[in-house]
Amino acid sequence: MNNTLSTPDNLQVIYEDNHIIVVNKRSGDIVQGDKTGDTPLSEVVKKYIAVKYEKPGAVYLGVVHRLDRPTSGIVIFARTSKALPRLNKMFSTRETSKTYWALVKNPPPLNSDTLTHYLKRNPKQNKSYAHKHEIPDSKKAILDYKIIKKLKTFYLLEINLHTGRHHQIRAQLSAIGCPIKGDLKYGFDRSNKDGSISLLSRKLTLTHPVKKEEMTFIAAVPTDDPVWKACVS
Repeated sequence: MNNTLSTPDNLQVIYEDNHIIVVNKRSGDIVQGDKTGDTPLSEVVKKYIAVKYEKPGAVYLGVVHRLDRPTSGIVIFARTSKALPRLNKMFSTRETSKTYWALVKNPPPLNSDTLTHYLKRNPKQNKSYAHKHEIPDSKKAILDYKIIKKLKTFYLLEINLHTGRHHQIRAQLSAIGCPIKGDLKYGFDRSNKDGSISLLSRKLTLTHPVKKEEMTFIAAVPTDDPVWKACVS
């Protein structure tokens, strides 16, 4: 796993105002604290706000959603207690639109398609298994994908989620024979050097929780990865 975790100095801020802050998470960062004891992105953002705005006391920051640790891309935080419950509701009722980019080595069966599976999570393995038909304790998972670029060795897929399940994109792409580059857990043959997987939360569209304006945020691809760079060249 990438050991050069985000700090207030290298934090990639996409947008900020009085109520929200949107950042481009680096692979290796955890959004919220866990048993590893590593500094979470939420604390990095708090330090950034404290320094930039010269806040002497505790900084308020609400965690709205998460990305898997090896995944990069857009994460939004609430900066006020007014914004947090409104953002939470938007995400829980799927009033947001999220688009992901994924790099896969094997071409998918079709250039574009809708995938429907039933995912069953194994907590001990921290892994979800995709089934074609419903089984006990499974949850329905739906996504759309399309090939948006063919590289020399990889295919760039654009993915839109209709449901939000544990490891949904990783499990569903693996189920059609297209594990994501670097994702050993879901069947790719080798890891990325930095421990990342080539999955990017590329775009997020939502209504601002206070201003009530529709806003779209786009995350830059990881600049230190030549394959990602080729996707936007």
